[in-house]
Amino acid sequence: MFNRNRFLRRVAAIASISLVAGCSLLSDSDPDSQGPIVVGTTSAPSTLDPAGAYDGSWELYRNIFQTLLAYPNGATTPQPDAAESCSFTDSSSRTYHCKLRAGMKFADGDPLTAEAVRHSIDRIRKINAAGGPAGLLGSLDRVEISGDRDIVFHLNKPDATFPFVLATPAMSIVDPDDYPANSLRKDTKVYGSGPYKLESYEDGKQAVLVGNGNYEGFANRQNSAVTIRYFQDSASMVKALRDKQIDVTYRGLAADDILALQQHGTEDLQLVDGTGTDISYLVFNPKDSWARQPAVRKAVAQIVDRGAIAHNVYKDTVDPLYSMVPKGLTGHTTDFFDDFGNPSVAKARKILSGAGITQRVPLTLWYTTDRYGSETALMFKELKRQLEDSGLFTVTLKSRPWKTYVVGFQKGEYPVFGRGWFPDFPDADNFIAPFVGEHNALGTPYPSKDITERLVPHSRAESDRAKTVKDMEEAQQIMVDDARLIPLWQGRQFVAASDDISGGEQALDPSTIMTMWALHRKTSW
Repeated sequence: MFNRNRFLRRVAAIASISLVAGCSLLSDSDPDSQGPIVVGTTSAPSTLDPAGAYDGSWELYRNIFQTLLAYPNGATTPQPDAAESCSFTDSSSRTYHCKLRAGMKFADGDPLTAEAVRHSIDRIRKINAAGGPAGLLGSLDRVEISGDRDIVFHLNKPDATFPFVLATPAMSIVDPDDYPANSLRKDTKVYGSGPYKLESYEDGKQAVLVGNGNYEGFANRQNSAVTIRYFQDSASMVKALRDKQIDVTYRGLAADDILALQQHGTEDLQLVDGTGTDISYLVFNPKDSWARQPAVRKAVAQIVDRGAIAHNVYKDTVDPLYSMVPKGLTGHTTDFFDDFGNPSVAKARKILSGAGITQRVPLTLWYTTDRYGSETALMFKELKRQLEDSGLFTVTLKSRPWKTYVVGFQKGEYPVFGRGWFPDFPDADNFIAPFVGEHNALGTPYPSKDITERLVPHSRAESDRAKTVKDMEEAQQIMVDDARLIPLWQGRQFVAASDDISGGEQALDPSTIMTMWALHRKTSW
């Protein structure tokens, strides 16, 4: 369907810690013999209803819900999952047809039909939840079904990225009998058709997953049960790993803990280091009297020392990022470095004085305490130090837990705030389009007609994604000129596990979401 580059995941053994891949073909003859595999993470869901989340909740969704398309191990483009087949039926990428697998069922035995697919997609747009995924469906006009298995998506404009949208966990298929068309579910029950069913859930504590006997799809489940435990910080998560209370850690390992595992690895622990496409960046709110001024934003961009952040705070476990599109994706640039060069107080002062600003600029920077890892607070202290040491800014730091933090930026309360982005799909479009427009994923309007009305539509008409480079490069330059968003770093994916666990590297899909079904215990080498 597409010809596009995908980042190559680098998996390497670190120090004396053994590589997961070396054992990935060995499976436990009795996967239940030692109980469920327990996975630790610092990324807890914000809601269990797919129509309400555009965040790390997708980690859970991928494992308990099903989408028409997804990523089998090794796939570079979305492949059928709940669907038997999917393809564009026209040359303009405006009509997309999917045919469901025959005899599909939800975990509770209810039939999964074309009507369930239409209901699932339509309710996302009807509910249009604040901070939800409705923005992903901007190119969708209507969903048409025929019988129990045929679904046709009619698009209002060409969109060659639409199959990637359908492969996101946001498009999880839900049972119409259990999910109202006009409102989100508020309880802790889940009715999906994924490889697992959710047996129990304690908000912020754990999710207990057991195998779904009704599942039909490409996932080859290598275990019968997984328990996901949610931690507030890396230190407690790693301690639980060392104490054998959990088997695997994913998402949220702190730099110091990664270094400790690298330098003082033991025979019973292992670490996988893989290239990631998650990014960290600052957002400037146009409602704020200071943040709305281009000179202020550009002065911040001129002072920020990404290398110091990567080295001093993250111990070189992340890489400095000079564009919203990360390295490894077709269309990546280094425009922020090209335009601003190395950090310079003199240049920043000139930018401000040229706009008539001669006083210290007061800025309040907000961050979340429990979403992007334990170093987040340290990074914002480093940003405060850099800006204040310039003599040009006075910085106040404030923070909130993720659930209330989300509400705050959606209401436009924060002058400048930190966000992270784990891609919906690995394409440059997904690091540009979600952030611009009056209604975007940030909750902070960013009007840019050149991007939203010209460059993105033009690139989406091209099914060969390698041919979209010029459009994506121009869009990135516009974002640099605006300096409404300032990229800081690009992450790497680290998975730490007990030595008897295999499948860690196969468990990361192209969106770096962990597919729990790839994990399994091994009985011998």
